[in-house]
Amino acid sequence: MSNSGRKKPTLVADKRYSKAPAAKPKPKAKPKKRVAKRKAAPKKRGLIGWLLFPFVWTLRLIWRLTWRITAVGAILLAAAVAYTYAQLPPVETLLDGRTRGSVTLLDRENVVFSWRGDNFGGAVRAESVAPALKNAVVATEDKRFFWHVGISPRGVASAMRINMREGRKPWKGHGGSTLTQQTAKLLCLGVSFDPKRWKNETEYEADCRRTTLARKGKEALYALAMEAKYSKNDILSIYLNRAYLGGGARGFEAASQIYFGKHASEVSVPEGAMLAGLLKAPSVYSPTNNLQRAQDRAATVLKLMREQDYISSADEVAANVAPATLSKAAQDRAGGYFVDWVMDTAPDFLAKDTTEDVMIRSTFDTRLQKSAEDALDFIFENKVREGSKAQAAIVVMSPDGAVRAMVGGRQAKVSGAFNRAVQAKRQTGSAFKPFVYAAAMDLGFQYDSVVEDAKVCVNSPGSGNWCPENYTRSFKGDMTLTDALAQSINTVAVKVSEEVGRDNVRRVAEAFGIDNELAKGPALALGASESTLLEMTGAYAGILNGGRAVSPYGIRDLRLKGDQEALFGQGGGYGDRVISESAAQQLTYMMYRVVEDGTGRRAKLGDREAAGKTGTTNAAKDAWFIGFTAQYVVGVWMGYDDNTPLNDVTGGGLPADIWKETMTRVTAGLPAEPLPRIRPANPPRVTAPEPVQQPQVAQAPRGNNGNNRNTQRQQDVENVADQIIRDVGKLIGSLFGN
Repeated sequence: MSNSGRKKPTLVADKRYSKAPAAKPKPKAKPKKRVAKRKAAPKKRGLIGWLLFPFVWTLRLIWRLTWRITAVGAILLAAAVAYTYAQLPPVETLLDGRTRGSVTLLDRENVVFSWRGDNFGGAVRAESVAPALKNAVVATEDKRFFWHVGISPRGVASAMRINMREGRKPWKGHGGSTLTQQTAKLLCLGVSFDPKRWKNETEYEADCRRTTLARKGKEALYALAMEAKYSKNDILSIYLNRAYLGGGARGFEAASQIYFGKHASEVSVPEGAMLAGLLKAPSVYSPTNNLQRAQDRAATVLKLMREQDYISSADEVAANVAPATLSKAAQDRAGGYFVDWVMDTAPDFLAKDTTEDVMIRSTFDTRLQKSAEDALDFIFENKVREGSKAQAAIVVMSPDGAVRAMVGGRQAKVSGAFNRAVQAKRQTGSAFKPFVYAAAMDLGFQYDSVVEDAKVCVNSPGSGNWCPENYTRSFKGDMTLTDALAQSINTVAVKVSEEVGRDNVRRVAEAFGIDNELAKGPALALGASESTLLEMTGAYAGILNGGRAVSPYGIRDLRLKGDQEALFGQGGGYGDRVISESAAQQLTYMMYRVVEDGTGRRAKLGDREAAGKTGTTNAAKDAWFIGFTAQYVVGVWMGYDDNTPLNDVTGGGLPADIWKETMTRVTAGLPAEPLPRIRPANPPRVTAPEPVQQPQVAQAPRGNNGNNRNTQRQQDVENVADQIIRDVGKLIGSLFGN
């Protein structure tokens, strides 16, 4: 269309950059109406859904409860471990946790021969012991030790399964404990010994070893805290120092020294295996109890070490070919009875109940102890019928009372056993007679004084007439005191006792060391009183040394380990003079004649002078022989513990044989020194007709006034024949009797 009648508009270019036109305000949005969301319609469950619904719901509930309970439990466990962690002391304070100390005994040469108490050889570290020992312990006790965190669920489950299979409660028997848990148990879970709560250490340790379910839980908690606090080597160090390994050894350092005589850092592969094998049952596998059993157990440990690549197959074979053996001191295990006696003589607070480590230098002689043990074994193996229950005891003593050896029974290598040398009080029989003659010699009687062997009756108030008989049931008439003692004539001993006075006899016996209530009646002279072998041997030592009393002793000095100054010294030795030296020399001669041609002939030692006395009690319940050479006194007792009579055994039989075998070994290599005795030109004898055998009252002995008028008495032929037959009978009986 045309634009008629209108003016054409001016052509103007558009502005490029013009202001944007103001935006028109947006109209307000209308508020939306809230429309409630419609819930999705529940899925329809089929039959299977309805059947599974209870199970699914239960599982969901269990899961929700489980993770919440686990979370709470983990928090509580972490708190408990943290608390226990804070209570743990530095590792150095846990290496020696003994509640009592040890006693180390040295012999007369100052060589260690025995231990008592909890012997602790000194603290060691896992890094310082021999690698073979460390590896053997880990291989035996806990092969996962270096990887677990203190507890082993796999091990616990396995142990519970074994316990239930064997008919026990799950936590009774095998524990499945890790080495860390065992260490926690050794620490008693941090509970210290309290004497108000436990009577002794044994009860304390038994309480620590209880295996209740609650205690196992505490043990696991303590183990976790230990793993957090200490390094693996720290834990292993505690274990190596605290484990009990038998023989009084607390820790592997002490055990190494006791069994092998070396430090724990020096043990070989077979020795390390044997020590580790003790952990299962120290008493059962102790090499001092049964070396073969210990070696068999060590072979099992070697197999474990090889399976875990600690040793090669060649190492295992070599160790089994040359297994560990005991040191000489451990092999000997000498002086069990002696050590028990010494421990009883020392103050309890420094011996049985010591909390310190004590050193006792003793009088013990290892060679003499072996001599006595070998002598006893020889007689029982060769002269005693098989199966006999008879017992015997031996004491070897120096003239000053120093006890050199002691055998308290046929089983020598024991500790804590009944010691018949010290604890058994038995009637002494004729072994008491030397004290009757000692009293007589000291009051002026002579070795050649004459007394009549004839029937004698003594009126004892309350008992009436008592008429002792001789062993031979016969009488020999006049005889010297020397012959009376040599032939052990009862009637003469009673007459002499009544003449010098029983009070004097008791005084002499007590002064020589017979520390028991002595008989009041005339039977005192015949050994009706009781005494111990140790007392009797000590009393005879007083005769040998010239008439001075001795107090038997076994301790030279006692000191704390590491101290140079002794707490106290020798506890015995020479005492006061009891009889004159002249009386002692005469009595020694009389006892010399007992061995030369009297009832003790079987104890003769060839060219070595010996003196002694036999003793046999009523019904032969006890048989004694006690005697001496110039160097040693040896006492021997033989009998049954239940007082069963011996079968055809007298003091001059088997006890004299034991004494001879002992003294022969004891004096081997020593010069044959003469006894301190008188030396008459001729043995004293009397010549007199046989007396009429009628009852008499006790009469005084008749001396010879020094005229030396006694000559060899002619005996009746029938009496000589009877005596020979009796002696032969006794010899046969002794050889084939008890």
